[in-house]
Amino acid sequence: MDGRRRLAEPVTDGAPTRPAAGTVPASRRARMGSNLGRTRFARSLRRWFAPMLTWQIPRGVGIAAAMAFVLASAAYGIIRGGHLPQVIAELRDFRHTVASAVGFRITSVALAGQRRLTRDEILTAAGITGRSSLLFLDAAEARARLKDNPWIAEATILKLYPGRLHIEVTERDAFALWQRDGNVEVIADDGTVVERFDGQHFAKLPLVVGVGAETRAKDFLKLLDQYPVLRIQLHAAVLVAERRWNVVLKNGIAVRLPEAGLEQALETLLRLDRDNKILSRDLTAIDLRLADRVTVQLSDEAAAARIEALRAKSPKKKGGAA
Repeated sequence: MDGRRRLAEPVTDGAPTRPAAGTVPASRRARMGSNLGRTRFARSLRRWFAPMLTWQIPRGVGIAAAMAFVLASAAYGIIRGGHLPQVIAELRDFRHTVASAVGFRITSVALAGQRRLTRDEILTAAGITGRSSLLFLDAAEARARLKDNPWIAEATILKLYPGRLHIEVTERDAFALWQRDGNVEVIADDGTVVERFDGQHFAKLPLVVGVGAETRAKDFLKLLDQYPVLRIQLHAAVLVAERRWNVVLKNGIAVRLPEAGLEQALETLLRLDRDNKILSRDLTAIDLRLADRVTVQLSDEAAAARIEALRAKSPKKKGGAA
């Protein structure tokens, strides 16, 4: 009640107040914003994934996937089982068979340059069989396989379609026997080991001994060829510490040569042999490593005989036996 005895009452009589026309309540605005966000998100999803929703899986994809799985499983089993080289070889044979059937079979093979190796050995080394076709023959691979043979220094392969093949090889020559670690092998003049020495073939070749002797033997033996008296008596050339050579003669004398002044030392040796027959003496070693002197070593028998000779020449003591 105010001062004029009037009651202050709400005009709405307790009824909820209605918002003015055109006004949206806050709770409804929140719900509308949330619905609007969900609508925009749904539209974005439809826009992003619409191609996927409308995409149809082509027919046969399932069969292709199953076949791919089977092939992958088979490949895994082949690799794990160690059968891959055999499978590759069979595939190569198959393609060679197909090529031969359509007219690319190798009908003739002309060989040139072979001396020690046989025709079959060359064809086997090149990987050429009766099933090989000219179309799928890899000339570079066949040439590399030929050069893997130590007797073959160079090789040339020419394919003449539809079925002719020309192979030319350059063989190495057996040059010397090389001894190392108790093993003896046949080497070419460039030091390549061509085969193991069997005790029969190539027995007349010169013997070189020591690490590094296989590559340096050519030059040293060429130098000895200038001294036939020494070369004809050569039994072995020994490379010492990869620095200098010793020459072992057939009579057992070891000639120790210097690292430098090799030709001068050989001239000295030949002069001593010409004047004193030093290479025919009962010696075990002749040392030429010092330029100003020559040292010889007598054999045991020669040393004992020399001692006896010196004793016989020595004057007898007074009062000794007559």
